[in-house]
Amino acid sequence: MADKILVVDDDMAVAEAIERTLKRAGFDVLVTYRGADAIEIARRQHPDVVVLDILMPGMTGIDVCQHMRASMELADIPILFLTAKAEISDKIEGYEAGADDYLTKPFDLRELELRIRAVLRRSQRTAFLSSPDEIKVGELVLNTRTFEISTPLVTQLLTPVEFELMQFLMTNPDRVFSADELLQKVWGYPPGTGMPDLVRVHVKNIRDKIEPDTSAPRYLRNILRRGYLVSSDNSAP
Repeated sequence: MADKILVVDDDMAVAEAIERTLKRAGFDVLVTYRGADAIEIARRQHPDVVVLDILMPGMTGIDVCQHMRASMELADIPILFLTAKAEISDKIEGYEAGADDYLTKPFDLRELELRIRAVLRRSQRTAFLSSPDEIKVGELVLNTRTFEISTPLVTQLLTPVEFELMQFLMTNPDRVFSADELLQKVWGYPPGTGMPDLVRVHVKNIRDKIEPDTSAPRYLRNILRRGYLVSSDNSAP
């Protein structure tokens, strides 16, 4: 069965060009021009990837992404932003909202296809990865089936990107990984091509979900000028 891609862009010419390209590449493509409609289609069709513009009237792409990430039934759907907003701050905002990838306009249709395939590979690899139902490191518990992470105080749903990061770090407890190493080992970026700030954004988002005090992280720690780790000694003092 072909992978199903939902394209959301208020520019009909752009949306139709993407639709033609992806159909030729063998994908099943759904198209809508409004953010609110995208959420309803996602609920009914549960696409494998959403390609989402940001600058749309009414409900923006950021709004759509945040809504999906807050919904149990939609939170696991990968989202690729495709937008004219090209500043670093724009990209960080997109990743903070829960995006899995970010491509700026003008763009190459072939690159878009390759980005979609990369997102699908990561999603499918996570879905079929042979791993226990739970990974426990100290008080921290990651459910590999539901994408939920738990501490004694909270249980939170992680986005696919956040889940991949925590799964990797919790499978390698007490080991420090630099941002560049995480970009390569977790998300497959070639050396020197990823943006370390993106790791920082995902770490911040995870800490906001699980840390009792984000100014003094207990679970997802950083070592100055070295990188990040999940410590096996993360119980409360």
